[in-house]
Amino acid sequence: MSSGRATVKLSDDEVRALLEENLKVQVAANGHAGHPHLTTLFYVVMDGKIVFWTYGRSQKILNLERDPRVTALVEDGTDYFELRGVSIEGSAEIVRDPEAILEIGKAVSVRMFGVESFEALGDVGMQAVEKQATKRVGVVIHPDRIASWDHRKMT
Repeated sequence: MSSGRATVKLSDDEVRALLEENLKVQVAANGHAGHPHLTTLFYVVMDGKIVFWTYGRSQKILNLERDPRVTALVEDGTDYFELRGVSIEGSAEIVRDPEAILEIGKAVSVRMFGVESFEALGDVGMQAVEKQATKRVGVVIHPDRIASWDHRKMT
């Protein structure tokens, strides 16, 4: 007989689907005093990994520079029997290459605004993303451990 945990665990394909369906990730890094510092960001999946961009001088980047350990949570559902999620423990790679940052920003922006291409943002939108890229860094989460659940499997 399998445990309840095994019953609700997502398959690899279901994990990929959940990550592709959602837009926001909650990211926890270790703050300077050891307390978790939790933020919510828009993300994309690149090469099977959660990737986002943020201001280079943000507290989360200061935390990740000091300690690259990170936990990321993507979840959805409202009712208990609808809850599903993926929790990823791993390490954060901070991306500082300007071209790579711009590519991450383009991908996040396209996803955030629900358009089909970067060009669909229009000249003003494209210029805004390009300007933001000069102030930002990218972050790639390299997973060490993945936990998942889908309470819809309980019914």
